[in-house]
Amino acid sequence: MIDLSAAELLAAYRSGALSPVEVMQAVLAHAAAREGELHALCAVDAEGALAAARASEARWQAGTALPLDGVPVTLKENIAVPGAAYRLGTAATAEGATADFEAPPAARLREAGAIAWARTTMPDYGMLSSGLSSLYAEPARNPWNTAMTPGGSSAGAAAAAAAGYGPLHLGTDIGGSIRLPAGWCGLVGLKPSHGRVPIKPGYAGRVAGPLTRTVADAALMLAALAKPDARDPTQLPPGQVLLRPLELQKLRIGLMLDAGWGDAVQPEVAAAVTAAARTFEQAGAVVEPLAGFTTREMADGIDRFWRMRSWLDISALPADRRAQVLPYILD
Repeated sequence: MIDLSAAELLAAYRSGALSPVEVMQAVLAHAAAREGELHALCAVDAEGALAAARASEARWQAGTALPLDGVPVTLKENIAVPGAAYRLGTAATAEGATADFEAPPAARLREAGAIAWARTTMPDYGMLSSGLSSLYAEPARNPWNTAMTPGGSSAGAAAAAAAGYGPLHLGTDIGGSIRLPAGWCGLVGLKPSHGRVPIKPGYAGRVAGPLTRTVADAALMLAALAKPDARDPTQLPPGQVLLRPLELQKLRIGLMLDAGWGDAVQPEVAAAVTAAARTFEQAGAVVEPLAGFTTREMADGIDRFWRMRSWLDISALPADRRAQVLPYILD
């Protein structure tokens, strides 16, 4: 049952074929068996999860189930939950630091009945495309090959998703922190438009979004996440998120094999992307080559922004705390 999607779990709960309690028990057992090699989680609340599963089971039996009732979900460590550790993946944050508020994405998932049973690892301040961290003894590993990284900075979320720690996982993204690990772990990862998913604390460019194993599950999760929250002044007007069939006939799809800067695309990657484009073409879509439109100068500009924004946080630390930031980031 750990391989079932959120949509399949909801259908099984609805029919009575499965219970949220037995699903939560299975997920907890599976995660415990794999964590020794994957290092995807920084905190697990098994007791709270099972209590939430029993409450969910009662709602299903009473006919009052919520949209994501009883579906397990993990939260990236930088998603605040009252009383939960809030160290942002870095040893520079004081031991015992906890959040005193509930971030909008966590609140929306809770209100939809999802069971947030674990928190996932990340690099210092989410500033790397891996899980390397000054806080955790071992970085998250890719379940497909544990010698490899799952990508980052939503490293633990991606590892957990690919390993079957339940169907729904919440990451955050500025410059690829959901999309990179999704690509490296064979997942569906979505960086929503800025403001579509309200967030707190605010940070220019950062959004929260789903990491799942199916498109349908990403849509289910986004439908819950996109509800309004007055604490985010950048939120977009409310909009309904619906999974709908995509008509491929004459749909125009751009095929970009060169971003315009950076390393050349590896031949096997280019072949895989081109094969996917041909599949769309055979289904009736119109595939057109698209030249890269970004430049090295643009990339350097966003890099300077990230460095500046990160330094505002790091420079505010006492000297002894600042020295504990991962050297790759501090330098």
